[in-house]
Amino acid sequence: MPLIVTLSLNPTLDLSTETPEVLPGQKTRCATPRQDPGGGGVNVARVARVLGASSAVVFPSGGPAGDALQTLLAAEGTAFHAVPIAGQTRQSLTVQELCGEAREFRFVLPGPTLSAAEFEACLAAVVARARDGAAFVIASGRLPPGAPEDAFARLRAALPPGPRLIVDTSGEPLRLARGAFIVKPNLAELEAVIGHALPDDAARAEAARRLIAAGVAERVLISLAEEGALLVTADAAERFPALPVVVRTTVGAGDSAVAGLAVALAGGATLRDAVRFAMAAGAAALLRPGTQLCLREDVERLAGMTVPAG
Repeated sequence: MPLIVTLSLNPTLDLSTETPEVLPGQKTRCATPRQDPGGGGVNVARVARVLGASSAVVFPSGGPAGDALQTLLAAEGTAFHAVPIAGQTRQSLTVQELCGEAREFRFVLPGPTLSAAEFEACLAAVVARARDGAAFVIASGRLPPGAPEDAFARLRAALPPGPRLIVDTSGEPLRLARGAFIVKPNLAELEAVIGHALPDDAARAEAARRLIAAGVAERVLISLAEEGALLVTADAAERFPALPVVVRTTVGAGDSAVAGLAVALAGGATLRDAVRFAMAAGAAALLRPGTQLCLREDVERLAGMTVPAG
């Protein structure tokens, strides 16, 4: 019985590799690539499992990349429900340049077009699992072509009473979300929804409260990268500092933070402690190369606490 159910409408087969240098107009010879399951909700479910919680992810799957994604998830023990689709699951590529500043290049494809029936099948699968006693449903990632922009509002309306919804997305799907417990935009995503720059915490809190007043969510957790995070409610705002770590990659950091937040809350932590734990999970992901996600021991070390029981 999954405690945390996630929805990943645009999953990906992540490929990561290294190369000495990336030069325009020249062949870039790379090391043997690593394959990992990817996409917002996929990563959240994987990290939740690593942190000891019972989790399951629902996602559309098609073609050889979809088959490979399922094989990888099964091999690592992440529970999933794959909804068959006519299109091909996307692939994404992360290339780490080893010379100079060791730059990272990320190439993210748009994903297959979902039909209305395929989208509805994904929602139905999430609702079925949420009825089994889930504490949280997490919708994470951008929408693929064909998915309705109010997808997460529809998800909230379809869910049974009980599970709380966390949404991590951007653009119109974020603005059109309704009834979430928490939404977790980064600063750029919040600025895009509001329509102007948000230079300080006061402006950011005011923008977050506009989402709360519109019924998007009860609370807004704004990711601020090296500045940490800002938790905003209708009547308060609190800044949480970033943890000092050496950044190897930013892949999966936001997804790890969302997983940490849900795992801590499901384990009985207060919201403030859950945000601190989320910060540790996100920071732990920064330590891992390529498309690899965080390790439990890194999260525990950074959090200075034992992972809440799932």
